[in-house]
Amino acid sequence: MNIAAQAAIMLAGLSKSFPGVHAVERLSFEVYPGEIFGLVGPDGAGKTTTLRMLAGVMPPDRGTATVAGFDVGRDPEGAKHHLSYMPQRFGLYEDLTVDENIRFYADLFGVNKAERELRSGQLLRAAGMSEFRGRWAGKLSGGMKQKLGLICALIHRPKVILLDEPTTGVDPVSRRDFWRILYELTAEGVAILTSTAYLDEAERCHRVALLHQGRLLFCDTPAHLKARLGKGVLAVTSPEPRRVREQLQNAEGISSLVLTGDGVHIVVDDVARRMAEFQARLKQAQVPFDQIQRVTPTIEDLFVDAVSGGKVRR
Repeated sequence: MNIAAQAAIMLAGLSKSFPGVHAVERLSFEVYPGEIFGLVGPDGAGKTTTLRMLAGVMPPDRGTATVAGFDVGRDPEGAKHHLSYMPQRFGLYEDLTVDENIRFYADLFGVNKAERELRSGQLLRAAGMSEFRGRWAGKLSGGMKQKLGLICALIHRPKVILLDEPTTGVDPVSRRDFWRILYELTAEGVAILTSTAYLDEAERCHRVALLHQGRLLFCDTPAHLKARLGKGVLAVTSPEPRRVREQLQNAEGISSLVLTGDGVHIVVDDVARRMAEFQARLKQAQVPFDQIQRVTPTIEDLFVDAVSGGKVRR
C-alpha cells in the first residue's frame, strides 16, 4: 500500500436511497494503489450498492466518487477503462471453455493476442487452473468459476478492481487461491476494493470499513480496529451454548453476547471480575461448560458490540 500516492478510489459523502430505504448514507473513504480494502457487513449493509455506484452502474443521489482519477458520476465510461467490476454473479459463458471465456473478455477489453497469452498463463498458474483450459465453464466447480471470473476481470490489467463478495460459497482451497492472486496484484500497484459478509475475512485486508445499514461504523486496519474495542472478551466453551447464553444474557457487566460454534463470546467491562461471576452462576444453575477464558478481541466482537448498542445480541 502506497498512501503517499494519490488515492485510486475516493468517496466523499456518497449516498443512495431507494423507496423506504437509505441504502448508503454519506459514505467517505479512500483506497490506495497496492491496497486491499474490505467493505465488511451483513446483508443490507450497503456493500453492493456502493460497489455498483463506483462501477458506474448506478448513479449516486448525493456525494462524489472518483475512480482512477475519473468522477464516476460525471464520466462513468472514462472510469470503466481503468477498472474491473466483478459482481456476485459474474457473466461467464458456461457453453464456452475456460480459454474461450478468457479470449472473449480479452477481445472485449482490446487486449492483443500476445498480451492475452502472457497474462492468462500467469493468472491460470496462480489460480491452479492451467490444466483446465479446455474444460467447459459450466463443468467447473463453484470455486473454480469464481477464480475464472477473476481471471477474466484481470485480463486487461486494470488499475482498480471492485469485487462483490467474491468468496461467498467458495471452498477453502479456492478461497486461498483467490486471496493469493489478490496479494500478488497489490505488488503491481493495483487498488482492490472487496466486499464480504465474513468478518473473519476482514483480517486479510490492509484496511477495513465496517458498514451497518448503509452507514460507516469504523474504518481502520484490522489490528487497530480490534484494539479500539476498549473492553475485554470472554469465551465460554460448552456442549450446550444456548443454555449458557440464556443463563448469562441478563448478567451485569455484559456489553454484547453472541453465540459461536461451541459456546459464546461475551464483551465485558471487567474480565477478571466477570469471569469469576459467570463461573459461579453457571455452576449454580448446573449449566455444563468446559472453560471460560479471556481471548483476543476479533473484528466480529467489535462489530457486534457496536451494532448491539450495549445490548445482548440474541
